[in-house]
Amino acid sequence: MEIKVNQLSDSQQEVEVSLTYNEILPDIEKAYQDERKSISIDGFRKGKAPMSMIKKLYGEAIEYKASEDIANKKFWDAVDEKELKPISTPQMTDINFEPGSKLTFKVKYDIKPKLELKNYKGIEVEKPVFTVKDEEVEREIDFLIKPMIKFESAESVENNNFRITVNLQRIDNDGVPMVGSRSDNILVDLSDEKVNLQIKENAQGKKTGDTFNFTFVDEHYHGEDLHKEEFNYIAELTKVEKIVKPELTEEVIKKLTKDKASTTEELHAYLKSNIEEYYTKQSDEILTNNLLGEIVKNNEFTAPAGYVASVHRRMVELERENAKRYKTPGFDEKAVAEYYKPRAEWNAKWQIILENLAEAESIKVEESELEELAKTESGSTGISVAKLVKYYKDSNRPEMLLEEKVIKFLKENAKIKEVDADKIIKEKKEHSHEEHSH
Repeated sequence: MEIKVNQLSDSQQEVEVSLTYNEILPDIEKAYQDERKSISIDGFRKGKAPMSMIKKLYGEAIEYKASEDIANKKFWDAVDEKELKPISTPQMTDINFEPGSKLTFKVKYDIKPKLELKNYKGIEVEKPVFTVKDEEVEREIDFLIKPMIKFESAESVENNNFRITVNLQRIDNDGVPMVGSRSDNILVDLSDEKVNLQIKENAQGKKTGDTFNFTFVDEHYHGEDLHKEEFNYIAELTKVEKIVKPELTEEVIKKLTKDKASTTEELHAYLKSNIEEYYTKQSDEILTNNLLGEIVKNNEFTAPAGYVASVHRRMVELERENAKRYKTPGFDEKAVAEYYKPRAEWNAKWQIILENLAEAESIKVEESELEELAKTESGSTGISVAKLVKYYKDSNRPEMLLEEKVIKFLKENAKIKEVDADKIIKEKKEHSHEEHSH
């Protein structure tokens, strides 16, 4: 097999392959055997006609049909032999088959271009630092004890630690009930912070059978315009219940934490450390995104269209599979594809930069590292080291490890500035408020 690799551009190659007829003869013979099974010739049972007759009648058609499959197969042999790295779906641009003589073909595909990387060390990047507040821990406790809460019938609403059942009737500006705008037996938990403030305030001191009014204002933007709509309601109380939270006894705390804590102090400490762990991960993720975002911005280039398309296809396929697995109703493939377009382009750029960066800084994933990882996992899974190493290679683990190493290198070489997360959130809120009010 003669293989010639032509560099068409910095991100595209073409492979020219020439094969003698003898080299492809085993594949041609196999094609005859496969075709024979479905050929019917008068006087012979299906699949039983003599090969000489099949060759005489259909030889040329069978060989021409087989030549394309053979070319596809031989292309991947050439990829292995020359260690080529196509990153998009290869396209056959030319095929020439002369029965009894030779097969030549050309295939074009994208490759990751070589980049002269700049500005990837010493980057100033912000890392938000989150502080766990006592009310977050209290909120977490409230969430955990929710299934244990009991409700006691009560005379009247004394504070927000109550649950009420109401019949709601929408009324117009003159207080006249609007037809078709009534809802009965609505449960309202006054301790829920999302509940309309007017309901909480106006329900205080009310008993079963009493009514109170409240207004709900719906605000939303249509492009630049802010739309406000007022909804007026009259609520009739049909039931009042006091929310009774369980006492945080040792038994309850152990149950809530699966025996990780037994006193209220331990419970607070345990939950605080859980939230801190979550915040640390979030903080690190934001730092990584900020850092990679800067590097991609500093090394602007156009990623090969074929590669972007294959990254995009993978993203959409993954979403489709997830929608299937989690039985998500109304999966809108068009909307999902649109949403992932810019992400696919960014990802394609990052993957190319990542490979160039690893090469520039001699960052590699050695076979020995995969074996070390396999030894650890082999102990807990009982799968042999060799099988695990093969599985890693088939499932992109080396690429994932390489990315981890490159990101670690970038962080070690960045100027990381820690900033108060609450301050950033507050500034963003004020900024968006200013934008809308202009």
